[in-house]
Amino acid sequence: MRPKLKIYFENAQDAMRITYNLKLLVRRAVQATLAAEGVEKRAEVSVTFTDNEGIRAINRTHRDIDAPTDVLSFPLFEEGADGTLMLGDIVLSLEKCAAQAEEFGHGFRRECAFLTVHSTLHLLGYDHETGEADELDMRDRQTKIVEAMGLGIKENNT
Repeated sequence: MRPKLKIYFENAQDAMRITYNLKLLVRRAVQATLAAEGVEKRAEVSVTFTDNEGIRAINRTHRDIDAPTDVLSFPLFEEGADGTLMLGDIVLSLEKCAAQAEEFGHGFRRECAFLTVHSTLHLLGYDHETGEADELDMRDRQTKIVEAMGLGIKENNT
């Protein structure tokens, strides 16, 4: 039997060690998002771990924004010949993730999960930049998914 989710991981940074647990967390976040959104087909996602310098270069090239950001999403959402949904690419700045976790006071694991859920929703077609209602809808979905993972704001997520 083929796995329901295939994630291709790439490490494009040297600042943080990429652990098995980090990869599992990202996998759980993608799976939780797909389940919450009713996606039952096999799916593929590419996840690149980078730093602020790397994500800044990608942000500048693809969005004309010369600044680092926390996560970028590059939706593909194509169906392969075997029915697998090729959702697209997630680029996550672990440096920005760590800084935001400290800034918001809720832990690195929670921040990484939240950003992965956020990006996966983008891969599924959600866009918070299209209006206030869409932003509120996306924020609500993110919060519910992260809470269902046991990583809500009030949890201990270091």
